Amino acid sequence: MIPVNETDFDSTVLGSEIPVFVDFYADWCGPCNMIAPTIEALSDEYAGKVKFVKINVDNNQQLAMKYDVLSIPTSMLFENGAVKDSLIGAYPASAYRQRIDEALGPRRSETSPQGAGQ
Repeated sequence: MIPVNETDFDSTVLGSEIPVFVDFYADWCGPCNMIAPTIEALSDEYAGKVKFVKINVDNNQQLAMKYDVLSIPTSMLFENGAVKDSLIGAYPASAYRQRIDEALGPRRSETSPQGAGQ
C-alpha cells in the first residue's frame, strides 16, 4: 500500500497506467483498521495488475471532498483517471475481489488472439 496525499494524487492515481484501488481511511477509524490487513493482502494478490494506495482523510480533506467521501472506509477503483467503482464500508476480501475483478474485466484472461471469432 502506497500512502498518497494531495500533492502526489494526480501523478500516482490519475496518471497511472494500471487501475488504482484507493482506500480512504483515518487512523481513528475502527472499521478502517479492521480491513487494513485485507486490503494489504489484496495488494499482494493483484501486484502488477492493480496499484493499491491509501489516503488519510484527516490529512487530505480536499481529496475527500472532491470525491464525496462522507463515510470511511471508502474504497474507490480508478481507471484512466476516473472512478470506475466505489464501495463504502468494511467488507470481506471476497467483496473487494469481486469489484476488482469486474473492473479488470476481460483483461485478466486475454488469451485469445485478436480477431478470434470472426
